[in-house]
Order: sequence, then structure tokens, then C-alpha cells
Amino acid sequence: MKHYFRFILTGWVLLMAVGLFGQNPNELRLNEVLIINTEDFQDDFGVHSSWFEIFNTGYGTVDIGGCYLSNDPENLKKYTIPRADVQTKIKPRQHILFWADGKPQRGSFHVNFTLEDSQVLIFTSGDGTTVIDKVELPKDAEPNLSYGRVVDGEGSYGPHSDNEGWEFLPNTSPSTNNFSLDGKTRSESMKETDPHGWIMSVLAMSVVFLALVLLTYVFKGTGRIAINLTQKKADAFHKTKKVSMAEASGEIFAAIAMALHMYAKETEIHDIETTILTIEQVRKDYSPWSSKGQSMRRTPSVRKQ
Repeated sequence: MKHYFRFILTGWVLLMAVGLFGQNPNELRLNEVLIINTEDFQDDFGVHSSWFEIFNTGYGTVDIGGCYLSNDPENLKKYTIPRADVQTKIKPRQHILFWADGKPQRGSFHVNFTLEDSQVLIFTSGDGTTVIDKVELPKDAEPNLSYGRVVDGEGSYGPHSDNEGWEFLPNTSPSTNNFSLDGKTRSESMKETDPHGWIMSVLAMSVVFLALVLLTYVFKGTGRIAINLTQKKADAFHKTKKVSMAEASGEIFAAIAMALHMYAKETEIHDIETTILTIEQVRKDYSPWSSKGQSMRRTPSVRKQ
């Protein structure tokens, strides 16, 4: 019993770990920046401003409310991303866009600094000290030419990032994937990575067999639990029955003793049921009142002469 409870507890802990992992801001990456914007994407006020995006590399929704953005290594808490804003939740493998226009009064996604005169962009967790990601901004950036990761989320990251995986992109891609701009679809990219389909087959079969193994443990565990509960109920019933027999009255024991005596000494046949004596009724196939021996009058006889 304890063995199966241990399996259930382990599964619950794993589910909780997956849920917590899905909320981990360490899966976020600075993904693309546009330092000089003269004729590119416009903000919600119709203004061309510098912008940058953050990409969620994980497979769980992450709320970045309470985290910090800055262009100053000495002041990591320069801009606080507002809490309680539903738009600060980044879905799995999705992006979120910020405008570096120095006008935070315009909304949650307008920070209080610009990128034109900045050398670095820093993203810090809610504790205000842990740098999740950092990117050194290029000094020779041309107008309307973005600088970003060639493949979304891939490359160096963290407080000691050396911009590995970052390049000037041929086209800007605010709030969308960078790697999809080369004309390749995801199926084509997958075909290049796994031309014979072995990786996909192994992964699919592994998922199926893992699900079957988990279901086996679940069904076996629930079956064992049901059997143990049934056994406990049966034991409790028998225990109650024994107690009731111990509290039986003397009349019951007297009836049982008499039945045993009659069975042993007088060859009487009785039931084997507890405290029940049965009297069998004698049945006849004829009525004694219709028999000749019990008739009230003599049957006339005929004499032949």
C-alpha cells in the first residue's frame, strides 16, 4: 500500500516540478533589437522608436511582471515591468515587444530609456540582482537594420554573454520568428535535421510507451488500493460479527445446545444455519377424509345370487 502511495506522491511532485519549471523566467532570452528606427515598425502611437523583443524558449507560459530592464550595468532596476498586466505573460515559444522611447507613461511596454546612446541591454529577474540575459549593442548599427539571434533563443545568454549567435538580420521581425525569414518552413527545417525520420519515430514511440507505462502503474495502483479497502471492510465486518456473537444472550446458546443434543442423541435432522431450528412439515398426496378407512359410512356391497 505504501509502495503505491509513493508512486502517486512521486507523480504529483513531478507534475508540480513541471508546473514550476514552466513559470521559470530563466527560459527567457533577449532575441532582437532595432537601435535606429526611422521607417520601420511603428508603435501604437504611430511613432518610429527603437524596440527590442524577448523570446520564451520554454514550453510553459511565463509572466515577466516584476522583472527589470536596463541599459546601465550599475542600475539593474532602471525599468520595472509592471505587475498585474495580463499582457506581460509570454506564451510558450512566443515573443513580447518593448519600445525603447524613454516614455514609460505611454504604457507597460514603453521603457524609460533609449537604445541610440546605449552600449548594453540587460534583462534582470524579479530579485533585482540575477541577470537573466544581456546583449552588447553594436556601435555601427545602420538605420532600420535589426540585430538579433539567427535562430530564436539560441546562442550565448546570461550575465557573461558574448553575443554568440547574434548577427545583423536581413529583415526586421518584431514579435515573430527570426529564422523563418529565409523562406524555409518548419517541415523543411525538420527534414534537413532528420532526413530519414528516425528521430521523429523514436520520439513518438517513446512518448507512447512512456504513457502506457504510466497508465499501467496508475491502474495497478488504483486496483491495489481498491482491493485493500475491500479487505479492510471485510475485516471490520467479521470483527463486528465476532463482537455481536460474544454479546449474544443465553437463550440463543440454549437453543443451539438443544439443537446439537437432539441431533446427536435423537437423530433429529436440523439446519446448519446459526441459531435456526427447522420443523419439516409432512406432506401426503391424499386427503385422509377421502380414504376408505376414514369413511363415516360403509360402502354398499353387491351380492350375486
